[in-house]
Amino acid sequence: EGAFFLNLDVDNSDVVQFIRVSHGQGPSGARLPKQNSNFPRAWHTGHGLAADALATRVVQLYGEPDSRSPSTKDGQQLELLYYAFDWAGTDVPQVMEVLCTVAKDGKPGQVVEITLAAPSL
Repeated sequence: EGAFFLNLDVDNSDVVQFIRVSHGQGPSGARLPKQNSNFPRAWHTGHGLAADALATRVVQLYGEPDSRSPSTKDGQQLELLYYAFDWAGTDVPQVMEVLCTVAKDGKPGQVVEITLAAPSL
């Protein structure tokens, strides 16, 4: 099935500029421990979106994205859903990018990566 990974990027003042949670096969960032550990049971956004959710769940939770575009990662065809939250004020992430597998053969796409970015990006 794949593991969950967490990546953080900080600026020169050690302020987090983005956080990314991904679900997949390859090593990328810190591997998150399985449930039953001292870490939170599931990593998800404030509205409950997890990195292994169905792509339809993204739209249920956040509405239609500001844009959709084709993307690739590690040779896999994906779809990028882009949300801008600049209307919500500078004390929250300003951008959310969600990478999903492409729906195929009647199966909905699945979230493989969620990136939340700070106001400065």
